[in-house]
Amino acid sequence: MKSIRIGAGLGFYGDNWEPVAASIERGGVQFIASDHLAELTLAILQKDRQRDATLGYARDVVPMLMKLWPLMRERGVRFVCNAGGLNPQGAAQAVLAAFAQKGWKARIAVVSGDDVLPRLLDEATPAGDFGHLFTGEPLAQVRNRLVFGNAYLGARPIVRALDEGAEIVITGRVADAALFLGPLVHGLGWKLDGATQSEDLDRLAQGLTVGHLLECSGQGSGGNFGSQSEWQAIPDLAHIGYPIAEVWEDGSALITKAPGTGGRVNFDTVRQQLLYEVHNPHAYFSPDVVLDMGRIELKDEGGDRVRLTGAKGGAPTDTLKVVAGFRDGYKAEVTWGFSWPDAWDKAQAAQATIRTLLKEKRIPYDELYVEYPGLNSAHGALAPLPAADALNQSNEIWTRMVLRTQDKGAADGFGRLFPWIGLSGPAYTCGFTGLHNTSELLGIWPTLIPRAAVEASVQVQFFGEAA
Repeated sequence: MKSIRIGAGLGFYGDNWEPVAASIERGGVQFIASDHLAELTLAILQKDRQRDATLGYARDVVPMLMKLWPLMRERGVRFVCNAGGLNPQGAAQAVLAAFAQKGWKARIAVVSGDDVLPRLLDEATPAGDFGHLFTGEPLAQVRNRLVFGNAYLGARPIVRALDEGAEIVITGRVADAALFLGPLVHGLGWKLDGATQSEDLDRLAQGLTVGHLLECSGQGSGGNFGSQSEWQAIPDLAHIGYPIAEVWEDGSALITKAPGTGGRVNFDTVRQQLLYEVHNPHAYFSPDVVLDMGRIELKDEGGDRVRLTGAKGGAPTDTLKVVAGFRDGYKAEVTWGFSWPDAWDKAQAAQATIRTLLKEKRIPYDELYVEYPGLNSAHGALAPLPAADALNQSNEIWTRMVLRTQDKGAADGFGRLFPWIGLSGPAYTCGFTGLHNTSELLGIWPTLIPRAAVEASVQVQFFGEAA
């Protein structure tokens, strides 16, 4: 029975690509699928695009491919990624320009059509359309502040690009697991368009599960793993191997990693990743298939090998998820510390002083957030603070104070409320950071859109020449 091997690329913008080289050199893969877009990454790329209209893509794709392409070309490995972000054509041009300096050639396909901002901005759209996915609030309350809006595309255009000979496929906002499902459909001849039979949908569900297990790079092979003491059993994280899947025509799959790499693939590490970011295991929605994980079986075969079977699939819905971003004011933050004795009381007194100044100067703000690095930054309200007497015995107490405001001037001026504390506040303060640090905030607006309104405009364009 025919099978193909596909390896995990990045799990987010800025992730490490060295383990990908190991998968190419020693993992026997035919494809690498790389996920550069976490939920909020488009907001980062929008800020890039505001500074320079030629940007808006995940710029790590260029140095990554400069490192990997010679290894891929030698072995015939093909590469799929969503690093195009808000500007997939720009990403392709940047890659081709870098390749040209080395005299390299590559046939690059660009998938576009996920940008639905014009439709969201159309005031003729019925008031009830594009409400917030979780709160039901109407889009009208943020429409005039929208700066991007992108639908999550599925595997179909990736399959088309690979069918037409693309060596590198660069997309915009594509559902994470679809980056992996596309090569599987292409390589194994699965039915995607018009899949209605249970066996077709189940194969797609298996492929989607594979993508879900691989989309977070090292998290699928022992990274970010376990509770107390369990993580210590994962070997050699410095040289972690990213997960690889061998998938057969019937959809059955083996999750493994390249030999000689660190990390671990076993029942527990795979199970943890399987349930990651899953709201309903019986209805995990994607553009291509609705996955029911209820009958999945994971069989640990030892030697960093886990067999995956049993995923069940249902027909996809007639809508696609959209992630939109809107201007949501500004943020300014300052972090500083006080040392023993009475460090906690000093921190409280300094905070009270800042609140007094904000009130007296009538500085407008929506929220003033306070946390204590080293005490409750990681867990917030789930980490109750010790009593003040105990805290006052601490060697040091650090405070992070964040102002959220709609007024840029208020954010710009927030840091100026602090420096004088160094000589005129409670004793033994230190470490002021962020005094001149204002950031524009982008809010996220998740919603749904009819898939017919999006898929009719999806395009696959080719750039460059085959190697």
